[in-house]
Amino acid sequence: MVKTDVLIIGAGAAGLMCAATAGYRGRQVTIVDMGKKAGRKILISGGGRCNFTNENASPENYLCQNPHFVKSALSRYTQQDFIDLVDRHGLNYHHKTLGQLFCDESAQDIVDILQTECEWAGVATKLRNEVLSVEKNDNGYQVKTTEQTYQCESLVIASGGLTMPKLGATSIGYKVAEQFGLNIHPTMAALVPLTLHDHDKKRFEGLSGISLPTVVNSENGTEFRENILFTHRGLSGPAILQISSFWRAGQAVTINLLPDHNLSEEIEQGRKEHGQKSLKNTLAQLMPKRFIEAMINANEIPDKTLGQLSHSEIKALHDYIHNWTIKPNGTEGYRTAEVTLGGVDTDELSSKTFEAKKAPGLYFIGEVIDVTGWLGGYNFQFAWSSGWACGGVC
Repeated sequence: MVKTDVLIIGAGAAGLMCAATAGYRGRQVTIVDMGKKAGRKILISGGGRCNFTNENASPENYLCQNPHFVKSALSRYTQQDFIDLVDRHGLNYHHKTLGQLFCDESAQDIVDILQTECEWAGVATKLRNEVLSVEKNDNGYQVKTTEQTYQCESLVIASGGLTMPKLGATSIGYKVAEQFGLNIHPTMAALVPLTLHDHDKKRFEGLSGISLPTVVNSENGTEFRENILFTHRGLSGPAILQISSFWRAGQAVTINLLPDHNLSEEIEQGRKEHGQKSLKNTLAQLMPKRFIEAMINANEIPDKTLGQLSHSEIKALHDYIHNWTIKPNGTEGYRTAEVTLGGVDTDELSSKTFEAKKAPGLYFIGEVIDVTGWLGGYNFQFAWSSGWACGGVC
């Protein structure tokens, strides 16, 4: 039996932040994780450069059944607080569009910073250590793992969601929550590419790799202005990943393929100036030629000159391009998803400490709970904020 003040299940972003914060308070902290390395999702994020926060992070960038839940943690440990931390460690990073911050070199730099903080705070990290059971007793919690049995006053579940099972994602966090009577909202893959029905895949085969700037809308009115990317399975790209968190089975998405143009006005003007020019060549100046050819082959766009187009055809073409509607077949699932939507009901937790109301001394932080950020560093920021808030009290 190993005694520790705080036991944290999960050596990911939230768990490492929580461990360092608690350790600096003088708490004896142990992290257990079944993986070979700490911070495995950090290491592959952002194409290996880790989009570690977003300068614009605010409660509006998160999906949660209780939209007020995230306010406390985000306001007490902000994106600037994390930026200050990496600045103290001399991290070289750069700004991208929409407030995103990335490491110049490697995501390993973020893991190194967190592990250094844990080392300075006296945290013990035990890898390749799978949790087998959790029990409540008079002294707190007893956790049995494949390597050891631990007795702790405070137990923190930072086990993440179900995304990327190849990295060792498991349902342990949800199982512990259920064991202690906490409600769990249904989970699903989010920030994930959308797949298409066979007839649409056939229409768009050959377009894999084409990217174009768009505005994408879900049926609930949520809108994102970023690129989409055609893949051999369906649609991806930042705008599609964003909208996937709001898409539900059976729904369509509507895409403005030319958000910076008014197609009917431009075609009417073109008719006057060079009516013999083909519609195909005109559109190919605005959009990828392969896409236009695919639309013509599918009889979605007329193969005519500008002068041959009727006013009704121009209007129909305008509506088609500016409101291109497609009904996905599904998503690529947890295999490629960046986050898990749903999870432990936030009404079961304190928004200030992340302690379970029904189980004193039991805490849930990060992706395992029902908080899902937008694409662009928002999920990491919630991991830092929730880890810090919990580490300050556990």
